[in-house]
Order: sequence, then structure tokens, then C-alpha cells
Amino acid sequence: MLRLNLLLALVLLGSCVWLIRTSHESRRLFVALERAQSESHELQIDFERLEVDKRAQATPLRVERLAREKLRMYGNSPTLTQYVSASASSPMVAPPAAASGARP
Repeated sequence: MLRLNLLLALVLLGSCVWLIRTSHESRRLFVALERAQSESHELQIDFERLEVDKRAQATPLRVERLAREKLRMYGNSPTLTQYVSASASSPMVAPPAAASGARP
């Protein structure tokens, strides 16, 4: 009977140690999960902010203004259009309009 009691006590002690270990592991994993969810939420907020910034930077008016200011580009007009025919070797230039204020 003493052997049986000693064996049951050892099994009970092992079970207690196992329960404490799994509880600790569960808490540690839960904290890691909370931390990962918090980081995911922060990254989602940053992503949405960057998407808004990207849309603001790519508006047609801003792109056109930057093209005019930094690249010195300008809109197409009939006075600046060169027409090329397949049979001619030199391009034909449309006559300039007197009223247009286009740059060369």
C-alpha cells in the first residue's frame, strides 16, 4: 500500500508541475498574441495613413503643377504639333496661331 501511495503522490506532484508549466506557457503565449495584435493594429493605421498620403501626392492637379514647375513641361496645343506623313521625309509643322501664347 505504501508503494501505491508513494506512486500516486509522485503522479500528483508531476501533474501539478505540468499544470503550472502549461498555465505559464499559456499566459506567455497570450501576452505574445496581444503584443502581435497591437503591432498589427499600429501597422494597419500606418498603412492607411500612407495610402491617404499617396492619394494626396498623386492628384492630377499636383502632378501637372510639378510637371510645369520642375520639368518645365506644358500642355499640348495645335500650334506645337508636328505632323509627319508617311511619304514625306521631313516633318510638316502646323502654322503658328497668332492669338496663342504658347511657348516654343
